[in-house]
Amino acid sequence: MLPILVQNVITNFVSLLDNIMVGQVGTEPMSGVAIVNQLIFVFNLCIFGGLAGAGIFTAQYYGKNDSKGVADTFRAKLYIAAFTSAAFIVVFLLFGEQLIMQFIHEGEEQLDMAATLNYGKDYLAVMLIQIPPFALQQVYASTLKESGETLVPMKAGIIAVLVNLVGNYILIFGKLGAPVMGVVGAAIATVISRFVECTIIIIWTHRHRDTNPFVDHAYTTWRIPETLLRQIVVMGLPLLVNELLWSSGMTVLSQCYSMRGLEVVSAVNISTTVSNLFFCAFFSMGNSIAIIIGLPLGVLLAVGDEDRKLIAFAVALCAAVGVVMALLAPLIPEIYNTSDHVKHIASQLLLVSAVMMPVNAFTNSCYFTLRSGGKTIITFVFDSLYLWVLCIPLAFVLSRYTAMPILRMFICVQALEIVKCSIGYYLVKSRKWVKDLVSEPEAPAVEF
Repeated sequence: MLPILVQNVITNFVSLLDNIMVGQVGTEPMSGVAIVNQLIFVFNLCIFGGLAGAGIFTAQYYGKNDSKGVADTFRAKLYIAAFTSAAFIVVFLLFGEQLIMQFIHEGEEQLDMAATLNYGKDYLAVMLIQIPPFALQQVYASTLKESGETLVPMKAGIIAVLVNLVGNYILIFGKLGAPVMGVVGAAIATVISRFVECTIIIIWTHRHRDTNPFVDHAYTTWRIPETLLRQIVVMGLPLLVNELLWSSGMTVLSQCYSMRGLEVVSAVNISTTVSNLFFCAFFSMGNSIAIIIGLPLGVLLAVGDEDRKLIAFAVALCAAVGVVMALLAPLIPEIYNTSDHVKHIASQLLLVSAVMMPVNAFTNSCYFTLRSGGKTIITFVFDSLYLWVLCIPLAFVLSRYTAMPILRMFICVQALEIVKCSIGYYLVKSRKWVKDLVSEPEAPAVEF
């Protein structure tokens, strides 16, 4: 878990660096960047979800020492990443401005809404460039992780963070002779770091064919076995749709919160960016559960006790991390160059998120447990249906038909996670998710 945790922390630390440094420029630039990052977040989650369907089979093929099977899933990931990237680039080019405007509403502090829109548009225009390298890097990194190699993606991520940090310092504030570029500088630094990370992982993978034998088969053909393709579509499509609905649902929630004004957009942005850094604990445990449980599923089919221990460990770990997060909640917002009102809201939201961490850890572990057994329809209902049927309607009604302050609204929405906990407990305890997915016979290949 530790290398996955470190890389997740690194990935989110990149976002936090952008956030803090842009936050030194002012509230409007920070709000514009926050809105665009929320839109990019939908793309990122769709890539994760799209690749996860094939990744279920990658882990189990690796557990059976079937490098050709791993290569087949790798090619499927390339198709998924290419199609997803192209679709989002088109959407952002055609509807980017309209999407940004949905988050811009007047609040108590009379912030400049036109300036916020322009900052967002400038940032998005550059961030589109990082979509292809990010997607390709995820194809390689996810395959390496599912094959047991977690250190190399972690090291590449560390280098990317350093590149992004230096790039932010130089380009945002105009150091070492560079012009002051503000939000555009932050975007350029992120783009450069994505290309660096992608290049490192690809070169290492192909130079170490002995430990990554799947690369010997990866590009010898563009075919995917028909049976595998059908299985990936059946199990992967619900995961992709789930991540699309979940990430877009979280974006809709942010839009509901934004109805209280631009200062709330900034406060939610600070809270979310900082929280994501701490949430790496249960996200990493979830990925570890999927890999650790996925390997025995391919050979043992006796993993119930192991899974219970992993879930218990995840909850305990995140309870401890939540305590640390709660202690830091009043201090972290002080780093930002924004109003005291924004800082106060952000610290309150962070406290709520800290209290909910053990609950989130349990539901996240349940999700990855169900996914490791290929129960993607159930995970779709468990994750996205819950969000769209319970959380979003509540947030929509509270944001538009009441004058409820943002803190109370946020608490009401977060409290619904307890319902999800009960559902997750029942589904995992039933053990219906324990299933071997890669024992079917060979079938003809399909070429695109």
